[in-house]
Amino acid sequence: MKIKTIFFGTPEFAVESLDALIKAGIEVAAVVTTPDKPAGRGIRINQSDIKKYALEHGLPILQPEKLKSPEFISALREINADLFIVIAFRMLPEIVWQMPRLGTFNLHASLLPKYRGAAPINHAVINGETKTGVTTFFLKHEIDTGDIISQDEIDILPEDNAGTIHDKLMTLGACKVVETVKAIENGTLRTFPQPEGDFVPAPKIFKDTCRIDWNNSSVKIHNLVRGLSPYPAAWSHLFDSAGKEFDVKIFETAIPSSSELKHPLSPGEVKVEGHSLFVGTQDGVLQILSLQPAGKKRMDASAFLLGYKPLRLE
Repeated sequence: MKIKTIFFGTPEFAVESLDALIKAGIEVAAVVTTPDKPAGRGIRINQSDIKKYALEHGLPILQPEKLKSPEFISALREINADLFIVIAFRMLPEIVWQMPRLGTFNLHASLLPKYRGAAPINHAVINGETKTGVTTFFLKHEIDTGDIISQDEIDILPEDNAGTIHDKLMTLGACKVVETVKAIENGTLRTFPQPEGDFVPAPKIFKDTCRIDWNNSSVKIHNLVRGLSPYPAAWSHLFDSAGKEFDVKIFETAIPSSSELKHPLSPGEVKVEGHSLFVGTQDGVLQILSLQPAGKKRMDASAFLLGYKPLRLE
């Protein structure tokens, strides 16, 4: 049974799956993405990654301001698709996700029911998880709670951060999306309800979420940095011996052996040893490997220390 689909998505993460569907010969009758946004004081217009891909491949595009607007609902009904596919898009109203005869499924970047919410990749790394994965599931009223179709798991390695896990799950997820559509086409689809009790929230990341509290343990701060790198990045307020004060984004840290520093540091206290930069934590020290002062480019710690003499981070 060949089916007609409509694809809902916005960022780069969704493009990999859309491309995989096209290459697999699955009919994508239209893509739905966010409206274009002005950028650079309105001089430029930003198009979503999905729109750019759709334009390059001649796919019809819908960009509704409001997902309940009569014009948008009418346009969807006119296409008469069998299945909707949603990846990294806004929350759909019931009138939309209930429309296709075969339902609407979502690709989520976690092993549901763990990490329901807007930022599953970030929170999995921040929390020090050693495994994560992708899940396809059918939409229902409560967000990220529908019946699971399929899951695939990967390891989170010590050297991974949110960026590397994003890229791994983007590729894994594209394969899972095609597999899911093929199972629906072939009539081999099986679903199961999400297990109870394993729910972990993954809310949207805000600036306050990203501020480092140096009174936390070295491991907790290290995982926060990993889970926010390269974007939006953990940050702290720096005090310099020259009287400068500014915010710094911190992209990469390491937990040194206890022998690397001769004297303990209080939380937030900075110590420079040669070309290395160390900061005190609640239970030890953390080495900062790369960072970005406000208004400057990202640099490694040795380059940073050529121009700054940091005293304290708060």
